[in-house]
Amino acid sequence: MEKDASEPDPSRQRNGVVGVLYGEFTDTLNDRLRYSVSLTDGALTIQKISASPGRTKVVFNLADCVGCRAYRAEDSADVGAYFSAYFYPFKRRWMSAGVARQRVEQCFRVALVQDPLANLQEAERWARAIRDASVQQIPRRDGVLYTEVCRPCRVMVLLNPHSGRGQALQLFTGHVQGMLTEAAVPYTLVITEHQNHARELVRKADLSQCDALVIMSGDGLLFEVINGLMEREDWEEAIQTPLGILPGGSGNALAASIHHYSQSPPAWNEELLLSCGFMLCKGLVGSLDLVSVHLASKQRLFSFLSLAWGFVADVDIESEKYRHVGAIRFLMGTLVRLASLRVYQGRLAFLPVKEAPKPPRGSIKANPPPSSTPQHPSLCSSLPCRPGPNTPPNQNSRHNRGGTNSNHNTITNSSNNAITTKRPEMQSDGKTGAPLDSLLPGLDQPVPDSWTVVREEDFVLVLAIYQSHLAEDLWTVPGAVADDGLIHLFYVTAGISRPALLRLFLAMEKGAHLACGCPHLVYEKVTALRLEPLSPQGVIAVDGEMVEYGPVQAQIHPGLARLICG
Repeated sequence: MEKDASEPDPSRQRNGVVGVLYGEFTDTLNDRLRYSVSLTDGALTIQKISASPGRTKVVFNLADCVGCRAYRAEDSADVGAYFSAYFYPFKRRWMSAGVARQRVEQCFRVALVQDPLANLQEAERWARAIRDASVQQIPRRDGVLYTEVCRPCRVMVLLNPHSGRGQALQLFTGHVQGMLTEAAVPYTLVITEHQNHARELVRKADLSQCDALVIMSGDGLLFEVINGLMEREDWEEAIQTPLGILPGGSGNALAASIHHYSQSPPAWNEELLLSCGFMLCKGLVGSLDLVSVHLASKQRLFSFLSLAWGFVADVDIESEKYRHVGAIRFLMGTLVRLASLRVYQGRLAFLPVKEAPKPPRGSIKANPPPSSTPQHPSLCSSLPCRPGPNTPPNQNSRHNRGGTNSNHNTITNSSNNAITTKRPEMQSDGKTGAPLDSLLPGLDQPVPDSWTVVREEDFVLVLAIYQSHLAEDLWTVPGAVADDGLIHLFYVTAGISRPALLRLFLAMEKGAHLACGCPHLVYEKVTALRLEPLSPQGVIAVDGEMVEYGPVQAQIHPGLARLICG
C-alpha cells in the first residue's frame, strides 16, 4: 500500500512535488519483485524490497529525465496500471573510456486496489509529479540567460535524407523519434526533396503553427532555414523561432558546438545525436549570433558558422565527392589538398574588438585623424583594402598564385541585396532591410581608419568562425560560445610547411593549435571583416556552402537568432 512519508496536502501535489512522495510498486515482469520508490524535488530513488541485508538503491537525477507517462496494460484482464520514466544519464561507455548519455527506462506496475481506474489515476499522479519535478531541474549553465520553449512544444523537423552517408532518416527513426515520444513533444516531419527546399518552405510557412524548427541534417540545411527566415517580410519575428539541430550530416559543426557549450564530455556520432536530442527534449533556448555576409553581386546571406577561403574551403567543397564515407571525408580531403598545397593572393581587413589592438605580424593599423578633423576612409588606390600611402611595401610578398578548382557555383538570393549606405535602413529594392549593417561600408568603398588592414600577402587559408567547432572533431575556438558577439578570425600565411599545417589540424582536435607557436598562424577577435581575393580562381564557402567567388565582407549581429541548447 502506498505511503506518504511527509503527508502533504494532496491538493498541493497536483502541480509539483512537496516534500517526499513515496510508494511501493511491483516489477512490470515479475509481480513478486517489489520496489520502494521515493520522489523528491531533485531525484527519483528506487530500492528493491528484500529481506537480504546490504540492499542497494539507485538514484536518478531528475535533470536527466526527459519525460514520464502512465498507461493501462494491453491485457484487459490486468487491473494494474503502469508508469514509465525515461532518463538519459551519463554512464560509462561499454567499449571505450569516458562517459556518454545513455537511455535508461524505469517502469513500475501500480496495483493498489482492484479498481483499474483508481490504479491508472495513481499512475498518472506519479507520472505528472515526475514530469513537473524534472522540468524544474533542467541543467543550466551559470551566467547564461535562457528562455524555454512553450509546452507542449510543437516542432517541425526538417530532414535531409541525403545528408552525410544518407542515413539521416534511419538515425531519426532509430534514436530521435522515440525520445520525442517519451518527452511528449508533438512533431511534424518534413523530408526535403531538393536543394533550397527548406529555404522555400520556411519562407512561406505559417510559423504560428509551430513552436520550434529542428534540422536533422548537416550544417547546410540550417543555412537554408536561416536564410529563408531572413527573407520573410516578418523576418524580425520569424528569426525568433527557436532553432534546433540534430546531427545527421558529415561535419555537424553546430551540433558539436552546442554539445560543447553544455559542458558535457566529448561525444561523436550517435552519442552526439543523443546529446542533442536530450537538449531538444529539455527545451532550453539561448541566443545565437548571426553574421551578415555581402558578396560582390550585392547578394546578402546570413551565416551561423563560418566563412572560409583557401585550404579549409577547398577541403570542404572538394571532399563532397567522398560524402558516402561520412565524416572521414574531411580527413581524405585534407590529405589530398596537403599533397598539392595551394597558395592564394588576397587582401584582408578587419575591425578588431579591442579599441587599441596590437597589430598582427605583417599588418598596419591606420592612424586616426586629429579630433578636429572629421573621420574619413583611409587613402587607398584601386582596391579598398590596400594599405595607405605611408605603408612600406611587403618586400617578402610572394607571387605563387597556384592553381585551383575553377568550377564555381553561385548561390543566388535576389531578395537580399547588399547594403551600400549607412544612413537609411533600407535595402536596394526599397523594402525594409533585415537588419542594418552599420559597421560595413559599401564593397566599392575603402574601409574606415578604425579597421586593421593586413598587408598584401600570400595566404594558405582564411577562416572566420563564430562557433567553437568547425566539425565534430575540430575544436577550433575553445573559448567561443554561441552568443559571444565575436567573429574569430584565423589566417595562415604562405611559407608554412605541409607537416606544420598537418600538425595544426591534428592539434585542433583537442583545441591545442593556438599553443603550437606556429609563426604563420594569426588569430584575431573581430566584429567585421573584408576579404578581397586576388588569385583568379578559388573557393569561398559560407557555412560549408560554396558561394560566389570574389570580394566579400561580413559583420556580426549578436543574439539575432534563438537556439535550443544546454
